[in-house]
Amino acid sequence: QVQLVESGGGLVQPGGSLRLSCAASGFTFSSYFMRWYRQAPGKERELVTVVTTAGSDITYPNSVKGRFTASRDNAANTVYLQMNSLKPEDTAVYYCNVIMGQSRYWGQGTQVTVSS
Repeated sequence: QVQLVESGGGLVQPGGSLRLSCAASGFTFSSYFMRWYRQAPGKERELVTVVTTAGSDITYPNSVKGRFTASRDNAANTVYLQMNSLKPEDTAVYYCNVIMGQSRYWGQGTQVTVSS
C-alpha cells in the first residue's frame, strides 16, 4: 500500500536551515507529482510546494519563496524540501502528499520548530 514517511524535522534557530525528506513506497513514485504541506498550530494545512515528475518545483506561499526549494530523487523514491533562512512563523508540522485519482495519501508529518 501507499506509504509516505517524512523525516528531518527538528528544532532550529531563526536563520537556520533544515532538509526534510519523504520516502515513498507502494506506488510508481516517478509517475506522480509530490506535494509538501504544512500545518501550524491553530491554522489550516497549507500547500507549500508541488514537485513535478521531472523534478521542477512550484512554490506557493509568498512567505517561503526564495527560501524553500523542493526536489526529488526518483531512483530513491524520495522527495526533499530544503528550507533556508527559517523564521519562527515557519514552525509547523510538515507533511508530504500524493494524489492518485480521487485518493489523497499523507505521511505522518515531521515537526519543524524555529525558535531561539
